[in-house]
Amino acid sequence: MRLILASQSPARLSVLRSAGVEPVVRVSGVDEDALVASLEDPTPEETVVALSAAKAEAIEHDDECVVIGCDSMLLFEGELVGKPGTPEVARERWHRIAGKSGVLITGHTVLKVSGGKVADRASGAESTTVRFGTPSEEELEAYIATGEPLHVAGGFTIDGLGGWFIDGIEGDHTSVIGISLPLTRRLLGQVGVSVSTLW
Repeated sequence: MRLILASQSPARLSVLRSAGVEPVVRVSGVDEDALVASLEDPTPEETVVALSAAKAEAIEHDDECVVIGCDSMLLFEGELVGKPGTPEVARERWHRIAGKSGVLITGHTVLKVSGGKVADRASGAESTTVRFGTPSEEELEAYIATGEPLHVAGGFTIDGLGGWFIDGIEGDHTSVIGISLPLTRRLLGQVGVSVSTLW
């Protein structure tokens, strides 16, 4: 059974490869801002799951495959935030989160495709508390200058340069990287696919 990852995230790809799966990568091109704007008063979990579903559905499916779409956002002081996009937003966000905690919410949608059509689907979300350190201004400027925090949920990583500034997590570390292995295994099981068949 072929697994298709509907994400351009190198971190998600790395997690899957380290876990014995070599997925086919196809990028969805979903307009995330437009989709979020179209949702009516969603919970944070509903937002990331809706985004993951849109990504899974938007890509080209093979005749027989399993597709996984993912999305992650940081819930901090009641606000759901995604990728900073600019150095200015990344800097402002880090000034807010330094020394505090937030919840990284990751949503996944798994589609089982048979005969070229979606035969079954399962979705869910995973939440992990992240405790942020307090980088010095020099460290923060150097981190922002690398470009890494601009393109990741919440403006940080735990598996890259941002790991220096994370004091700890409570929950699933793969979820913070972008694809929760425990959640993915459960969702695959719900559509009748054993993760071991993907190794």
